[in-house]
Amino acid sequence: MGINSAYALGYSGTIMVPLGWIGGIVGLILSTMVSLYASILTAKLHEVGGKRHIRYRDLAGYLYGRTAYLVVWALQYASLFLINIGYIIMAGSALKAFYLLFSDDHQLKLPHFIAIAGFTCVLFAIATPHLSALRVWLGVSSLCLLLYLCIAFVLSLEDGMKAPARDYSIPGSEVSKIFATIGAVGNVVFAFNTGMIPEIQATVRPPVIENMLKALFFQFTVGVVPLHAVTYIGYWAYGSSTSSYLLNNVHGPVWLKGVAHMSAFIQSIITLHIFASPTYEFLDTTYGIKGSALAPRNIAFRVVVRGGYLVLTTFLSTLLPFLGDFMSLTGAISTFPLTFVLPNHMYLVARKNKLSSLQKSWHWLNCVFFSCISAAAFVAALKLIVVKTETYHFFADI
Repeated sequence: MGINSAYALGYSGTIMVPLGWIGGIVGLILSTMVSLYASILTAKLHEVGGKRHIRYRDLAGYLYGRTAYLVVWALQYASLFLINIGYIIMAGSALKAFYLLFSDDHQLKLPHFIAIAGFTCVLFAIATPHLSALRVWLGVSSLCLLLYLCIAFVLSLEDGMKAPARDYSIPGSEVSKIFATIGAVGNVVFAFNTGMIPEIQATVRPPVIENMLKALFFQFTVGVVPLHAVTYIGYWAYGSSTSSYLLNNVHGPVWLKGVAHMSAFIQSIITLHIFASPTYEFLDTTYGIKGSALAPRNIAFRVVVRGGYLVLTTFLSTLLPFLGDFMSLTGAISTFPLTFVLPNHMYLVARKNKLSSLQKSWHWLNCVFFSCISAAAFVAALKLIVVKTETYHFFADI
Protein backbone atom coordinates (compact mmCIF):
# COMPACT_ATOMS: atom_id res chain seq x y z
CA MET A 1 0.00 0.00 0.00
CA GLY A 2 2.90 2.34 0.70
CA ILE A 3 4.65 1.59 -2.60
CA ASN A 4 1.42 2.01 -4.60
CA SER A 5 0.19 5.01 -2.61
CA ALA A 6 -0.86 8.28 -4.26
CA TYR A 7 2.86 9.01 -4.73
CA ALA A 8 2.64 6.60 -7.69
CA LEU A 9 0.66 9.28 -9.52
CA GLY A 10 3.75 11.48 -9.49
CA TYR A 11 6.44 9.21 -10.91
CA SER A 12 5.58 9.82 -14.58
CA GLY A 13 6.49 13.47 -14.06
CA THR A 14 9.22 13.20 -11.44
CA ILE A 15 11.08 10.15 -12.80
CA MET A 16 10.26 9.63 -16.47
CA VAL A 17 10.31 13.29 -17.59
CA PRO A 18 13.86 14.07 -16.33
CA LEU A 19 15.25 10.61 -17.23
CA GLY A 20 13.44 9.82 -20.49
CA TRP A 21 12.33 6.40 -21.72
CA ILE A 22 15.61 4.53 -21.36
CA GLY A 23 16.80 6.13 -18.14
CA GLY A 24 13.37 5.99 -16.52
CA ILE A 25 12.56 2.36 -17.34
CA VAL A 26 16.07 1.07 -16.61
CA GLY A 27 16.23 3.13 -13.41
CA LEU A 28 12.89 1.86 -12.07
CA ILE A 29 13.64 -1.77 -12.92
CA LEU A 30 17.13 -1.60 -11.40
CA SER A 31 15.79 0.14 -8.31
CA THR A 32 13.15 -2.59 -7.94
CA MET A 33 15.79 -5.31 -8.17
CA VAL A 34 18.31 -3.61 -5.87
CA SER A 35 15.60 -2.78 -3.31
CA LEU A 36 14.53 -6.44 -3.29
CA TYR A 37 18.14 -7.55 -2.86
CA ALA A 38 18.81 -5.10 0.00
CA SER A 39 15.52 -6.00 1.68
CA ILE A 40 16.44 -9.69 1.54
CA LEU A 41 19.77 -8.91 3.23
CA THR A 42 17.97 -7.04 6.01
CA ALA A 43 15.35 -9.78 6.43
CA LYS A 44 18.09 -12.40 6.85
CA LEU A 45 19.51 -10.37 9.75
CA HIS A 46 16.33 -10.78 11.80
CA GLU A 47 18.25 -13.05 14.17
CA VAL A 48 21.87 -12.12 14.87
CA GLY A 49 23.87 -13.31 17.85
CA GLY A 50 21.01 -15.55 18.97
CA LYS A 51 18.68 -12.57 19.42
CA ARG A 52 15.70 -11.26 17.43
CA HIS A 53 15.98 -7.64 16.33
CA ILE A 54 12.54 -6.13 15.84
CA ARG A 55 13.64 -2.57 15.10
CA TYR A 56 16.10 -1.32 12.50
CA ARG A 57 17.85 0.87 15.06
CA ASP A 58 18.15 -2.07 17.49
CA LEU A 59 19.89 -4.12 14.79
CA ALA A 60 22.25 -1.23 13.99
CA GLY A 61 22.94 -0.69 17.68
CA TYR A 62 23.77 -4.36 18.21
CA LEU A 63 26.19 -4.43 15.27
CA TYR A 64 27.81 -0.99 15.64
CA GLY A 65 27.06 0.41 19.09
CA ARG A 66 25.08 3.23 20.71
CA THR A 67 26.09 5.95 18.24
CA ALA A 68 24.81 3.95 15.26
CA TYR A 69 21.58 3.29 17.15
CA LEU A 70 21.00 7.03 17.52
CA VAL A 71 21.98 7.79 13.90
CA VAL A 72 19.60 5.19 12.48
CA TRP A 73 16.87 6.35 14.88
CA ALA A 74 17.31 9.91 13.56
CA LEU A 75 17.36 8.77 9.92
CA GLN A 76 14.17 6.77 10.34
CA TYR A 77 12.25 9.60 11.94
CA ALA A 78 13.63 12.12 9.44
CA SER A 79 12.45 9.82 6.66
CA LEU A 80 8.98 9.51 8.15
CA PHE A 81 8.75 13.28 8.64
CA LEU A 82 9.73 14.03 5.04
CA ILE A 83 7.38 11.34 3.73
CA ASN A 84 4.55 12.92 5.71
CA ILE A 85 5.35 16.32 4.20
CA GLY A 86 5.04 14.74 0.77
CA TYR A 87 1.70 13.11 1.62
CA ILE A 88 0.23 16.43 2.72
CA ILE A 89 1.45 18.06 -0.52
CA MET A 90 -0.07 15.16 -2.48
CA ALA A 91 -3.37 15.41 -0.59
CA GLY A 92 -3.46 19.17 -1.19
CA SER A 93 -2.75 18.67 -4.90
CA ALA A 94 -5.58 16.15 -5.18
CA LEU A 95 -7.99 18.43 -3.32
CA LYS A 96 -7.08 21.39 -5.53
CA ALA A 97 -7.60 19.30 -8.69
CA PHE A 98 -11.02 18.25 -7.38
CA TYR A 99 -11.94 21.89 -6.68
CA LEU A 100 -10.90 22.99 -10.18
CA LEU A 101 -13.31 20.49 -11.72
CA PHE A 102 -16.18 22.67 -10.50
CA SER A 103 -14.66 26.14 -10.05
CA ASP A 104 -11.85 27.60 -12.12
CA ASP A 105 -11.76 31.04 -10.47
CA HIS A 106 -8.26 30.50 -8.98
CA GLN A 107 -9.29 32.23 -5.78
CA LEU A 108 -7.94 29.33 -3.77
CA LYS A 109 -4.30 28.38 -4.37
CA LEU A 110 -2.38 25.18 -3.66
CA PRO A 111 -1.20 26.35 -0.20
CA HIS A 112 -4.85 26.79 0.83
CA PHE A 113 -5.63 23.19 -0.11
CA ILE A 114 -2.48 21.94 1.63
CA ALA A 115 -3.68 23.71 4.78
CA ILE A 116 -7.10 22.05 4.47
CA ALA A 117 -5.41 18.67 3.98
CA GLY A 118 -3.27 19.28 7.06
CA PHE A 119 -6.33 20.14 9.15
CA THR A 120 -8.00 16.92 7.97
CA CYS A 121 -4.88 14.99 9.03
CA VAL A 122 -5.08 16.55 12.49
CA LEU A 123 -8.72 15.45 12.89
CA PHE A 124 -7.88 11.95 11.66
CA ALA A 125 -4.91 11.66 14.05
CA ILE A 126 -7.06 12.70 17.01
CA ALA A 127 -9.85 10.28 16.09
CA THR A 128 -7.48 7.34 15.40
CA PRO A 129 -5.48 6.77 18.59
CA HIS A 130 -3.43 3.74 17.45
CA LEU A 131 -2.73 1.48 14.47
CA SER A 132 -5.24 -1.19 15.48
CA ALA A 133 -7.96 1.46 15.06
CA LEU A 134 -7.11 1.57 11.35
CA ARG A 135 -8.68 -1.80 10.51
CA VAL A 136 -11.65 -0.41 8.58
CA TRP A 137 -9.65 2.47 7.18
CA LEU A 138 -7.09 0.11 5.65
CA GLY A 139 -9.90 -1.42 3.61
CA VAL A 140 -10.99 2.06 2.53
CA SER A 141 -7.39 2.89 1.61
CA SER A 142 -7.10 -0.26 -0.52
CA LEU A 143 -10.32 0.60 -2.37
CA CYS A 144 -9.12 4.17 -2.98
CA LEU A 145 -5.79 2.86 -4.25
CA LEU A 146 -7.51 0.64 -6.82
CA LEU A 147 -9.81 3.47 -7.90
CA TYR A 148 -7.22 6.16 -8.64
CA LEU A 149 -4.70 3.78 -10.22
CA CYS A 150 -7.29 2.18 -12.51
CA ILE A 151 -8.85 5.53 -13.46
CA ALA A 152 -5.44 7.11 -14.10
CA PHE A 153 -4.37 4.15 -16.23
CA VAL A 154 -7.58 3.95 -18.32
CA LEU A 155 -7.91 7.71 -18.92
CA SER A 156 -4.20 8.06 -19.76
CA LEU A 157 -4.46 5.15 -22.19
CA GLU A 158 -7.48 6.75 -23.84
CA ASP A 159 -5.75 10.14 -24.09
CA GLY A 160 -2.59 8.56 -25.49
CA MET A 161 -4.51 6.76 -28.22
CA LYS A 162 -6.20 10.00 -29.32
CA ALA A 163 -3.29 12.42 -28.91
CA PRO A 164 -0.92 13.50 -31.70
CA ALA A 165 2.81 12.75 -31.56
CA ARG A 166 4.24 13.68 -28.15
CA ASP A 167 7.55 15.30 -27.27
CA TYR A 168 9.65 12.95 -25.14
CA SER A 169 12.79 15.10 -25.03
CA ILE A 170 14.18 15.97 -21.60
CA PRO A 171 13.30 19.64 -20.92
CA GLY A 172 15.64 22.37 -19.64
CA SER A 173 19.15 23.66 -20.24
CA GLU A 174 22.19 21.37 -20.11
CA VAL A 175 22.99 22.38 -16.54
CA SER A 176 19.39 22.01 -15.33
CA LYS A 177 19.18 18.62 -17.03
CA ILE A 178 22.16 17.40 -15.02
CA PHE A 179 20.65 18.47 -11.70
CA ALA A 180 17.20 17.16 -12.68
CA THR A 181 18.66 13.81 -13.72
CA ILE A 182 20.60 13.37 -10.48
CA GLY A 183 17.58 14.50 -8.47
CA ALA A 184 15.39 11.99 -10.30
CA VAL A 185 17.68 9.22 -9.05
CA GLY A 186 16.54 10.16 -5.55
CA ASN A 187 12.93 9.85 -6.74
CA VAL A 188 13.64 6.40 -8.17
CA VAL A 189 14.83 5.02 -4.83
CA PHE A 190 12.14 6.94 -2.93
CA ALA A 191 9.55 4.82 -4.74
CA PHE A 192 10.83 1.74 -2.89
CA ASN A 193 11.41 3.12 0.59
CA THR A 194 11.92 -0.03 2.66
CA GLY A 195 13.78 1.34 5.67
CA MET A 196 11.47 -0.36 8.18
CA ILE A 197 11.86 -4.03 7.22
CA PRO A 198 12.73 -5.22 10.79
CA GLU A 199 9.68 -3.43 12.24
CA ILE A 200 7.41 -5.09 9.67
CA GLN A 201 9.14 -8.43 10.09
CA ALA A 202 8.46 -8.34 13.84
CA THR A 203 4.75 -8.85 13.07
CA VAL A 204 5.28 -11.88 10.78
CA ARG A 205 4.40 -15.33 12.10
CA PRO A 206 7.02 -18.16 12.21
CA PRO A 207 9.01 -19.17 10.32
CA VAL A 208 9.71 -15.44 10.29
CA ILE A 209 12.56 -15.17 7.80
CA GLU A 210 11.01 -17.58 5.27
CA ASN A 211 7.62 -15.87 5.42
CA MET A 212 9.18 -12.41 5.14
CA LEU A 213 11.11 -13.49 2.06
CA LYS A 214 7.87 -14.77 0.49
CA ALA A 215 6.24 -11.41 1.18
CA LEU A 216 9.19 -9.52 -0.31
CA PHE A 217 9.23 -11.61 -3.48
CA PHE A 218 5.48 -11.06 -3.88
CA GLN A 219 5.76 -7.32 -3.25
CA PHE A 220 8.63 -6.75 -5.68
CA THR A 221 7.01 -8.80 -8.48
CA VAL A 222 3.21 -8.63 -8.42
CA GLY A 223 3.09 -5.74 -5.94
CA VAL A 224 5.05 -3.27 -8.07
CA VAL A 225 3.13 -3.88 -11.30
CA PRO A 226 0.57 -1.07 -10.65
CA LEU A 227 3.34 1.45 -9.95
CA HIS A 228 5.27 0.57 -13.09
CA ALA A 229 2.14 0.44 -15.25
CA VAL A 230 0.74 3.84 -14.30
CA THR A 231 4.20 5.44 -14.49
CA TYR A 232 4.91 4.26 -18.03
CA ILE A 233 1.40 4.81 -19.41
CA GLY A 234 1.32 8.34 -18.01
CA TYR A 235 4.61 9.29 -19.66
CA TRP A 236 3.59 7.59 -22.92
CA ALA A 237 0.33 9.56 -23.04
CA TYR A 238 1.66 13.05 -22.21
CA GLY A 239 5.42 13.02 -22.84
CA SER A 240 7.59 15.74 -21.34
CA SER A 241 4.51 17.77 -20.34
CA THR A 242 3.48 15.15 -17.76
CA SER A 243 2.61 16.74 -14.41
CA SER A 244 4.03 15.67 -11.05
CA TYR A 245 0.40 14.79 -10.28
CA LEU A 246 -0.68 12.65 -13.25
CA LEU A 247 -4.40 13.25 -12.77
CA ASN A 248 -3.84 16.91 -13.73
CA ASN A 249 -3.19 15.70 -17.28
CA VAL A 250 -6.04 13.28 -17.86
CA HIS A 251 -9.28 14.01 -19.71
CA GLY A 252 -12.59 12.29 -19.19
CA PRO A 253 -15.94 12.50 -17.39
CA VAL A 254 -15.92 15.02 -14.56
CA TRP A 255 -17.47 12.57 -12.12
CA LEU A 256 -14.83 9.93 -12.87
CA LYS A 257 -11.95 12.37 -12.39
CA GLY A 258 -13.63 13.60 -9.21
CA VAL A 259 -13.68 10.05 -7.84
CA ALA A 260 -9.98 9.66 -8.66
CA HIS A 261 -9.02 12.96 -7.01
CA MET A 262 -10.97 12.24 -3.83
CA SER A 263 -9.62 8.68 -3.72
CA ALA A 264 -6.05 10.03 -3.89
CA PHE A 265 -6.90 12.60 -1.19
CA ILE A 266 -8.41 10.04 1.21
CA GLN A 267 -5.67 7.47 0.61
CA SER A 268 -2.96 10.08 1.28
CA ILE A 269 -4.57 10.99 4.63
CA ILE A 270 -4.79 7.34 5.73
CA THR A 271 -1.29 6.38 4.55
CA LEU A 272 0.20 9.46 6.21
CA HIS A 273 -1.19 8.19 9.50
CA ILE A 274 0.53 4.82 8.98
CA PHE A 275 3.89 6.51 8.40
CA ALA A 276 3.30 8.92 11.29
CA SER A 277 2.36 6.15 13.74
CA PRO A 278 5.96 5.39 14.83
CA THR A 279 6.33 9.06 15.77
CA TYR A 280 3.01 9.01 17.63
CA GLU A 281 4.03 5.82 19.44
CA PHE A 282 7.35 7.36 20.44
CA LEU A 283 5.62 10.48 21.80
CA ASP A 284 2.97 8.42 23.63
CA THR A 285 5.67 6.25 25.24
CA THR A 286 7.85 9.23 26.14
CA TYR A 287 5.01 11.00 27.94
CA GLY A 288 3.50 7.87 29.51
CA ILE A 289 0.18 7.89 27.70
CA LYS A 290 -1.77 4.80 28.78
CA GLY A 291 -5.32 3.70 29.39
CA SER A 292 -8.47 4.50 27.49
CA ALA A 293 -8.10 6.47 24.26
CA LEU A 294 -11.21 8.43 25.28
CA ALA A 295 -9.75 9.59 28.61
CA PRO A 296 -9.74 13.43 28.70
CA ARG A 297 -5.97 13.55 29.32
CA ASN A 298 -5.26 11.28 26.35
CA ILE A 299 -7.57 13.21 24.03
CA ALA A 300 -5.96 16.48 25.10
CA PHE A 301 -2.51 14.99 24.50
CA ARG A 302 -3.43 13.95 20.96
CA VAL A 303 -4.90 17.36 20.23
CA VAL A 304 -1.83 19.26 21.46
CA VAL A 305 1.08 16.96 20.58
CA ARG A 306 -0.11 15.23 17.42
CA GLY A 307 -1.81 18.42 16.32
CA GLY A 308 1.42 20.35 16.86
CA TYR A 309 3.44 17.80 14.89
CA LEU A 310 1.02 17.95 11.96
CA VAL A 311 0.77 21.74 12.08
CA LEU A 312 4.56 21.91 11.69
CA THR A 313 4.42 19.34 8.87
CA THR A 314 1.64 21.27 7.13
CA PHE A 315 3.47 24.58 7.49
CA LEU A 316 6.57 23.20 5.79
CA SER A 317 4.41 21.60 3.09
CA THR A 318 2.72 24.93 2.44
CA LEU A 319 5.97 26.86 2.55
CA LEU A 320 7.74 24.72 -0.05
CA PRO A 321 5.17 22.62 -1.95
CA PHE A 322 7.63 21.10 -4.43
CA LEU A 323 6.57 17.46 -4.38
CA GLY A 324 9.16 16.02 -6.76
CA ASP A 325 12.06 17.76 -5.03
CA PHE A 326 10.93 16.58 -1.60
CA MET A 327 10.88 13.04 -3.00
CA SER A 328 14.48 13.54 -4.15
CA LEU A 329 15.52 15.01 -0.82
CA THR A 330 13.89 12.18 1.14
CA GLY A 331 15.54 9.61 -1.11
CA ALA A 332 18.96 11.19 -0.63
CA ILE A 333 18.74 11.81 3.12
CA SER A 334 17.17 8.59 4.33
CA THR A 335 16.18 6.08 1.64
CA PHE A 336 19.67 5.60 0.21
CA PRO A 337 21.32 5.05 3.63
CA LEU A 338 18.53 2.91 5.13
CA THR A 339 17.52 0.92 2.06
CA PHE A 340 20.80 0.50 0.18
CA VAL A 341 23.94 1.42 2.13
CA LEU A 342 23.27 0.04 5.63
CA PRO A 343 21.84 -3.37 4.61
CA ASN A 344 24.99 -4.16 2.64
CA HIS A 345 27.32 -3.03 5.41
CA MET A 346 25.32 -4.66 8.22
CA TYR A 347 25.29 -7.94 6.33
CA LEU A 348 29.04 -7.59 5.83
CA VAL A 349 29.61 -7.03 9.56
CA ALA A 350 27.22 -9.75 10.73
CA ARG A 351 28.41 -12.41 8.27
CA LYS A 352 32.05 -11.39 7.85
CA ASN A 353 33.38 -14.78 8.91
CA LYS A 354 31.13 -16.61 6.46
CA LEU A 355 31.71 -14.46 3.35
CA SER A 356 34.35 -14.99 0.71
CA SER A 357 36.71 -12.21 -0.33
CA LEU A 358 34.66 -11.68 -3.49
CA GLN A 359 31.44 -11.34 -1.51
CA LYS A 360 33.06 -8.87 0.88
CA SER A 361 34.33 -6.80 -2.04
CA TRP A 362 30.85 -6.82 -3.58
CA HIS A 363 29.20 -5.48 -0.42
CA TRP A 364 31.89 -2.83 0.07
CA LEU A 365 31.48 -1.72 -3.54
CA ASN A 366 27.72 -1.37 -3.01
CA CYS A 367 28.26 0.71 0.13
CA VAL A 368 30.66 3.13 -1.57
CA PHE A 369 28.63 3.40 -4.78
CA PHE A 370 25.30 4.13 -3.10
CA SER A 371 26.93 6.55 -0.64
CA CYS A 372 28.30 8.59 -3.56
CA ILE A 373 24.96 8.55 -5.37
CA SER A 374 23.20 9.59 -2.17
CA ALA A 375 25.51 12.58 -1.71
CA ALA A 376 25.04 13.66 -5.34
CA ALA A 377 21.24 13.31 -5.10
CA PHE A 378 21.19 15.38 -1.90
CA VAL A 379 23.14 18.22 -3.49
CA ALA A 380 20.97 18.15 -6.63
CA ALA A 381 17.67 18.12 -4.69
CA LEU A 382 18.84 20.92 -2.42
CA LYS A 383 19.94 22.96 -5.42
CA LEU A 384 16.59 22.53 -7.16
CA ILE A 385 14.66 23.51 -4.02
CA VAL A 386 16.82 26.61 -3.50
CA VAL A 387 16.37 27.70 -7.13
CA LYS A 388 12.58 27.28 -6.95
CA THR A 389 12.40 28.98 -3.55
CA GLU A 390 14.05 32.12 -4.95
CA THR A 391 11.14 32.67 -7.35
CA TYR A 392 8.33 31.16 -5.28
CA HIS A 393 5.61 33.31 -3.75
CA PHE A 394 3.81 31.86 -0.76
CA PHE A 395 0.38 31.94 -2.40
CA ALA A 396 1.50 31.29 -5.95
CA ASP A 397 -0.81 29.15 -8.02
CA ILE A 398 1.41 26.14 -8.70
